[in-house]
Amino acid sequence: MITRLINKFKRSSVEGVHPHIPEKQRIYCIGDIHGCADLLQQIHKKILTDASNYSDQKTIIYLGDYIDRGEQSQQVIEMLVSNPLPGFEPVYLLGNHEQAVLSFIEFPEASAAWISFGGREALNSYGIPLAHIPGKREIPELAKRLDNKLPDTHREFLQNCKYSYQCGSYYFVHAGIQPGVALDKQDPEDQLWIREEFLESKKDHGAIIVHGHSITDEPEILPNRIGIDTGAYKTGVLTCLVLEGEEQRFLQTGNA
Repeated sequence: MITRLINKFKRSSVEGVHPHIPEKQRIYCIGDIHGCADLLQQIHKKILTDASNYSDQKTIIYLGDYIDRGEQSQQVIEMLVSNPLPGFEPVYLLGNHEQAVLSFIEFPEASAAWISFGGREALNSYGIPLAHIPGKREIPELAKRLDNKLPDTHREFLQNCKYSYQCGSYYFVHAGIQPGVALDKQDPEDQLWIREEFLESKKDHGAIIVHGHSITDEPEILPNRIGIDTGAYKTGVLTCLVLEGEEQRFLQTGNA
């Protein structure tokens, strides 16, 4: 797949929130990967090339939803655990799909819906093929098999992901935030699942919110938020936002 570089020098401007990253820092932020290890490898190569002549602090932030939907959930987690980008400080955020798989293992019957929105593909990547819709009686056994198959390093990775990260005038989170609620008072469920109430809000959130979770054809740059979930598992486009000083630009994989 041919990779492409997109540069978009557009500034967000919310009253009281001027886009900035502290001096001598550069941030790379990757959107929802969803079991696409090949695309993750491609964007990592793009990032390494882009950062090859940059000697100051480099942070790479992953916005969650590493697993499900695509066919390579196990491979994505293994890549992040065993082969992190050298020279970068990594920040791994929790997505709703990571929450879902952890809930499935602990409370299988109450969390069985996970299988229908990407869990089947994740199970298959861990060597648990599922060719049919499982009955209620099969669910606990599936969860037990996944619990046994999941490497300890993968479990620890999933359990240690953060809900959010803040730097400069940016606040990074998987899905978004509840408008009108202070950033340090946000409900984790909103941070993982919220959509319309956040997406439709034009409020000043006190920071520019960088998020994934809600798919758009192109990265969405608005005054109070930047959305970078470009539906990698079905479009082949995995997006990385690059922030330095007041600059905002993008790296992407793609078909052109």
